Amino acid sequence: MFTGIVQAVGQVARTLPHGDGLRLAIEVGALGLDDVKPGDSIAVAGCCLTVVVAGGNMLSFDVSAETLRCTAGLDGAARVNLEKALRLSDRLGGHLLSGHVDGVGVVARTDAVGAGGGSHLLEVDAPEEIARFIAPKGSIAVDGVSLTVNRVRGRRFATNLIPHTLAATTLGGLARGMRVNLEVDLLARYVARLHEAG
Repeated sequence: MFTGIVQAVGQVARTLPHGDGLRLAIEVGALGLDDVKPGDSIAVAGCCLTVVVAGGNMLSFDVSAETLRCTAGLDGAARVNLEKALRLSDRLGGHLLSGHVDGVGVVARTDAVGAGGGSHLLEVDAPEEIARFIAPKGSIAVDGVSLTVNRVRGRRFATNLIPHTLAATTLGGLARGMRVNLEVDLLARYVARLHEAG
């Protein structure tokens, strides 16, 4: 489990073919690795991956073809948000995330808000199959970042990115047409499932 509070921004350093997918090597930036070992889970751009090699300032992961099919940003030289798995003693600053990407959205708009230009409006078109789980004032993860939904119109949702989020994550580099990993709120999924069964 994760919280959507990004701990560091890393850089994909290498991708090599491996089995049906690839071996992904990430330079982890400021993410401390003293307590990270092979077998640990790390959220990479919102996708829970298992560490297979840890050393120096690098982590490597094996990424299956299925994971590559249903995510964005893991197969090229991209900057990625990183978060270690939640410990039971940790603060829950964002919202509970599984690291299982529900779908890939497309950035529809990103604009500075107000004259100061500190915050940005982010609008994303979600896939139809997950749009029904997105609600105003609910939570959503975009590339592993916990955000509050401000508005929903059809498949499009809007959220506000504060200056800290823009500086501490990869979301400041988003532009129209870019693809982003989305994970809807766990509770919304279970409530919908209970409603369907009832």
